[in-house]
Amino acid sequence: MQHKTLDEIGNHADILPSWRRARPLSNCERLERWAEVLEREGGRRLKTLFQIEYARPAERAALRADNSPLSVAFKDPRLRAEGLAGDTVGDAIAFFGTTETELHNVLCFCHYGETMSAEVAAARVRVAAAGAAQLMSGLQRGFFGSFVAALTWRWAR
Repeated sequence: MQHKTLDEIGNHADILPSWRRARPLSNCERLERWAEVLEREGGRRLKTLFQIEYARPAERAALRADNSPLSVAFKDPRLRAEGLAGDTVGDAIAFFGTTETELHNVLCFCHYGETMSAEVAAARVRVAAAGAAQLMSGLQRGFFGSFVAALTWRWAR
């Protein structure tokens, strides 16, 4: 893969203004994109992060490893363009909107040993994405149900 600046690409392709770009990805879509990127790596072994749960919050946020599921995500141009700032635990939590527990389940040494296959990491990311989608669906139903209940109560008076 070659990396080129916008000026270099502009000689060979039309570059659309930023207002014409696709809408930003939702957290669920970001997680799905991460899973797809990991799946492309197949059975490649990736490093896990050691004892995430025991690190102090500031240390936990800075945890990273070369050749980890997080570094694979950070190498993806779309995720970087969407705002993924780095390959640390803190960057991932902020960008993907996951909890520390969800990220722990994807990345931690205690679940997989020193390495895990990219395919397994993709499956674990998909579990986190499914949980996020279910949460959003529940929140939407809860909001809509509350809205309908408020309208019904108002009209019943």
